Formats: sequence, structure tokens, C-alpha cells
Amino acid sequence: MTEKRLTKTRIRAGVWEGVLRGGEAAPALEVLLLERPVPGVTVAPVAGRPGEWAVRVPIPAEVLSDGVQTFLIREAGTTETLAHFTVITGVAMEDDMRAEVDLLRQELDMLKRAFRRHCLETMG
Repeated sequence: MTEKRLTKTRIRAGVWEGVLRGGEAAPALEVLLLERPVPGVTVAPVAGRPGEWAVRVPIPAEVLSDGVQTFLIREAGTTETLAHFTVITGVAMEDDMRAEVDLLRQELDMLKRAFRRHCLETMG
């Protein structure tokens, strides 16, 4: 039996998209949010790539609210999670760790440019 691997490709227009590799037949997938199924999940073969399946999960607007929502994607009838994705809404960006890391990267880039400029000015 081939191990199945689900990889996110993007989230666009309220739909999570990914590619599932492994398996000869289209797997039955279920997506859960707070232990309740999310409707509208589709699995379709990827043209020209046997054993690969395009997975689309619509993100219902009614489940979006302040805080963090984590969606679990698994093969129906099992408890093994193939993938998950998280949607964060209503959280001030200043309080989000990823925003802090992004800000630190921008500041580091600014310092690197200033340091290089300083080195060029003092050497020549």
C-alpha cells in the first residue's frame, strides 16, 4: 500500500487547494472543523499524472469568526490526519507571531543595507 501525502498548493477565493499523492482510486476524504464535517469537498484526478488527485475544500463563510479555526483533512473512516490548515481572523496583526517575524525580517534587511552602505562609504 502506497502512503498518501497531501500537499497544500494554495488558498484562493475561499477555497483551500492541494494535491494528494498515492493510491490508485479516488479516496473519500472528509474535512472536519470542531469535529463537524465541512461540506463540498471535491477530489478529482490530476490530468496526466496517475496517482495524483486535486483536492478542493471550500471554506464556508459562516464558520469564520474571531480567533483561530483549524480544519482537519483525513481519509473518511480513519482517524489519521492527512493535512490540516488554519484560518486566523480578527486577530490584530501586532499580536500575531508571524507578523512579528515578518517585521523582524524587514528590519534586518534595512540594517543590512545600511551596514553595506556604511562599509562602502568608510572604505572608499
